[in-house]
Amino acid sequence: MLVLWVVLAVFIAWSWLTYPGIGHVLYDMGTALEARLYRLHKITVPISEMTVSTWQGGPYEASGSILMLHGYSADKNLWLRFARHFVGDYRVVVPDLAGHGETGFKAGGGYDIPTQARRVIELLDACGLDKVHVVGNSMGGYLAAWLAATSPERVLTLALIDPAGVTAPQASDMERHLAAGHNPFLVDSRDDFAPFYAMTMASPPWVPSVVLAALAERYEQRRDELAEIFVDFRASPPMEPRLADIRAPSLLLWGRKDRLIDVSSVPVWSKGIADLRVEIWDGIGHMPMVERPGKTAALYRDFLKGLGQ
Repeated sequence: MLVLWVVLAVFIAWSWLTYPGIGHVLYDMGTALEARLYRLHKITVPISEMTVSTWQGGPYEASGSILMLHGYSADKNLWLRFARHFVGDYRVVVPDLAGHGETGFKAGGGYDIPTQARRVIELLDACGLDKVHVVGNSMGGYLAAWLAATSPERVLTLALIDPAGVTAPQASDMERHLAAGHNPFLVDSRDDFAPFYAMTMASPPWVPSVVLAALAERYEQRRDELAEIFVDFRASPPMEPRLADIRAPSLLLWGRKDRLIDVSSVPVWSKGIADLRVEIWDGIGHMPMVERPGKTAALYRDFLKGLGQ
């Protein structure tokens, strides 16, 4: 009987310890398979400070190119199911921003928005792209807006999906957590990850629990890195004084159930950007391009088509 209990204990311990490991394998294999099916290729691009990992696809001779920028703590994989809708007609470039994904983190590397914008310009130069359509979500939206305001000659159109960068009139759930001294992004355990993940989307796609465990472990492992990036990101200059400098035709999409950045931000952006189309979707959270990739892609294509792009 004792031997049986020992064997059982060893099996339980082994299952617990290897559980996230299985999830890592499934996640990496799944994203690689999706990228292949969607005709997106992993290409590393050297710039002055680092080598940037990207997904790229679509014809190089295409008349238009789309740059997709992810949010804080995320990576290029979040755009896969959205990007698939554009590789037939556009050249698509989806980078892991510095400090994220396979581009990697360097302590003291500088992760504020102006520094990240300079790196993105270097990336465009290295890819031979003069002007691009820019789409950004969350921190990536902040970065996209900064590019449109400070490097207007490089931005054909601007699409902002639940962007950071301005002060919302009403506090979000995340802002209330931060005011109480707790950053939901800084995960100490698997138990911490579940409530954080629930904040990111109102209607998330189905993900196996073993993969969620792997994602939780990645957040745990990156906690100190994310803390440094967050400090730099939050210290970036606000967008409000620069909104009037955005001349590119722009689209703003917001999920009404966004718990990270409150939907009350919409009037701030609307007041500042002259040429802006606004869409607010009920029942959607912080990442419409993940929660409803097909619908978000259709909206974006309609936006571009309306401009003759």
